[in-house]
Amino acid sequence: MPEGFVQGVADNVGRVVLGKEDAIELTVITMVAGGHLLIEDRPGVGKTLLARALARSLGLPFQRIQCTSDLLPADILGAEIYQPNTGDLTFRPGPVFTSILVADELNRTPPRTQSALLQCMAEGAVTVDRETRELPTPFFVIATQNPTHSAGTYPLPESQLDRFLMRISLGAPDENSEREIVSRGDGHRTLEDLAVVADAEQVANAQRAAREVHVERELDAYIVELARYTRDCPDLHAGVSTRGAQALHRAAQARAFVKGRDYVNPDDVRHLVPPVFSHRIGLRGDVSAADAVLSEMMMTVGSPD
Repeated sequence: MPEGFVQGVADNVGRVVLGKEDAIELTVITMVAGGHLLIEDRPGVGKTLLARALARSLGLPFQRIQCTSDLLPADILGAEIYQPNTGDLTFRPGPVFTSILVADELNRTPPRTQSALLQCMAEGAVTVDRETRELPTPFFVIATQNPTHSAGTYPLPESQLDRFLMRISLGAPDENSEREIVSRGDGHRTLEDLAVVADAEQVANAQRAAREVHVERELDAYIVELARYTRDCPDLHAGVSTRGAQALHRAAQARAFVKGRDYVNPDDVRHLVPPVFSHRIGLRGDVSAADAVLSEMMMTVGSPD
């Protein structure tokens, strides 16, 4: 798979999501790694626009769920519907049966409904009334959550957070980009002119190729040492699990592929530690101290040359 594939997708998304090159790259890396993305930020910074631009660029089906306090699991997964004419039950698929799913404000819906996504994200399948149905391939969830101090939010449990490969924040654009965004008006209208530059087969091929990127045993040992550091850190009440270490391994492979390499280097790992680890650690004190804890970890744990 030529490296131009992912760069072409990133450049195409960047035509409508301005001034967010780093966030776009991390989104594409998450997709190539076969993971899911959590975006924590305020409303109005372009989270849904980013997801829709990606879906449009790939020509993939797209669905959006607005998460609310009264949303039910069946509203996401689908349900068996009684047909009075025949007396049969017919399954009506929910919005999860798509390729790119945006769950907006996921932490505004209660835990019972949040948990409806667990099987979908882990297995790419849905079980309703003891029947399991496969989801389309690729299947990519981009969920957004409001800052945890916002009113009316339910904190995402550790099991839910662990299903996301990365957590990122878009933040406000730089001044020049914001001027361009304001002058354009509704950003979603610009999607109509966005070209399709790839397809599902290319995404699947990229995901397979990324899994073949070579990782030296010394780098895997470095990843494990980073994860184990978080479990022994006195400032944390919860550290990174083995699944979190696997996530960093997969993300580093995907970053190397996106950069056009067939091997992972230490910079791939170091660059991805914050978005892969930040939502997997539990702080005893101020949540804003996560970056400081991870920075200290990176200085303490020596990386291979």
